[in-house]
Amino acid sequence: MSLLSLRPLEKDIALAKIDCTEEAELCQSYGVEGYPTLKVFRGPNNVSPYSGQRKAQAIVSYMTKQGMPAVSVIDKDTIEDFKTADKVVLVGYFAADDKTSNETFSSVASGLRDSFLFGATSDAALAKAEGVKQPAIVLYKTFDEGKNTFEETFDKTAIEHFAKTSSTPLIGEVGPETYAGYMAAGLPLAYIFAETAEERDELAKTLKPLATKHKGKVNFATIDAKAFGQHAGNLNLEAGKWPAFAIQETAKNQKFPFDQSKKMTEKNVGKFVDDFLAGKVEPSIKSEPIPEKQDGPVTVIVAKNYEEIVMDDNKDVLVEFYAPCLAPKYEELAALYANNPSYSKRVTIAKVDATLNDVPDEIQGFPTIKLFRAGDKSSPVDYSGSRTIEDLANFVKENGSHKVDAYADADVDESMAEARDQTEMPHQAPAATKAATEAAEAATDSAKSGVKESVKSVVTEAAEAVKTAIADSDMDAGDDHHDEL
Repeated sequence: MSLLSLRPLEKDIALAKIDCTEEAELCQSYGVEGYPTLKVFRGPNNVSPYSGQRKAQAIVSYMTKQGMPAVSVIDKDTIEDFKTADKVVLVGYFAADDKTSNETFSSVASGLRDSFLFGATSDAALAKAEGVKQPAIVLYKTFDEGKNTFEETFDKTAIEHFAKTSSTPLIGEVGPETYAGYMAAGLPLAYIFAETAEERDELAKTLKPLATKHKGKVNFATIDAKAFGQHAGNLNLEAGKWPAFAIQETAKNQKFPFDQSKKMTEKNVGKFVDDFLAGKVEPSIKSEPIPEKQDGPVTVIVAKNYEEIVMDDNKDVLVEFYAPCLAPKYEELAALYANNPSYSKRVTIAKVDATLNDVPDEIQGFPTIKLFRAGDKSSPVDYSGSRTIEDLANFVKENGSHKVDAYADADVDESMAEARDQTEMPHQAPAATKAATEAAEAATDSAKSGVKESVKSVVTEAAEAVKTAIADSDMDAGDDHHDEL
């Protein structure tokens, strides 16, 4: 192992880095597929990925939490230091013999220890000094009002909700380091687009009463329109027309843009937010036209026919969410079902261009393949296997409600079987084209001659703008056509 750097952090925690170009086998054994990758080791058999902010302060904060117990016991000598030990800390105040509150608080702490520091004290005098009655929880923070108090029944779900909502700034800033946190919060996110820091600050002050009024129901955040203006298009706003405001219903991936011809006053935006929460605002849906006819075996989905096709409860529907490109292998998979009347009644192979159509599903990269099972549309199954046609067909057979075996038919075309055995599905599927058959033959010939292509996964359309990084397709040179998924 090549240890390039080792330095102590707080609490005797080591930070090391490894050059994976020199230690390829070691990195591969831990599933490292891209750079940089950060993993936390709590012994050789307890390894977990780090997905937090890539800044020194955030990494130190995270690792400090890992080096401490889920709940630290605090007293009159340590409580003041503990309150400021991190940007957000939670302290439980309950009696030593209050077993129920103690266990509930500890359970919450174990689940959220990666995000917050937790402390507890049974000292009644400390609770009195804080102005709370046991049992209670106080969340201390370095922003907004400084602290929030929880004195309701000690229910795990309620405490988790309290921690997540109270730790979110009234009006924060959306950027690469905070976007994931806002998405994980599970609340609608109201974006305030403006080009300058001064204008963002001014709008934040104007709309702060709304953020206070709707705290716990809607998160408000400003966003730099110069750096991340492209994200406005993802919210169905007109990019370049600033300032702008929109609400994203993160759970359903629905977009609610505020009329950009109206002035962003507290009154105007306030009415819009009130109407949104009352269900009076229809989501804005970006969609290609519904195809006049389905030309190929793969059913083309757009936002306007998504519900009709995907949510057909009589069928297993395998959906590929893709970005435009050329890849015929998905067509071959679809033909296994479309060419058999019995199978086509029970299975649909479909695709949707997720860059041009709003879909209600969480898409983390292209392609994303999900199976929506007949009779169970609310729990789609994600596909993460290899890209061979046979593996995908087996996935449909094993996970679909109808258990259709596409290869049970003895009359499967021999050339298709050969392609299935020898050719992997590419890594990014496209729209159907008239050249699909020719491209499939060319791809099969390439596979037989040992020519292989690889691509990097790209981030979701929303993260593309906010996180400022899109992974470009990385192909091997020497071929004029690209068979990628």
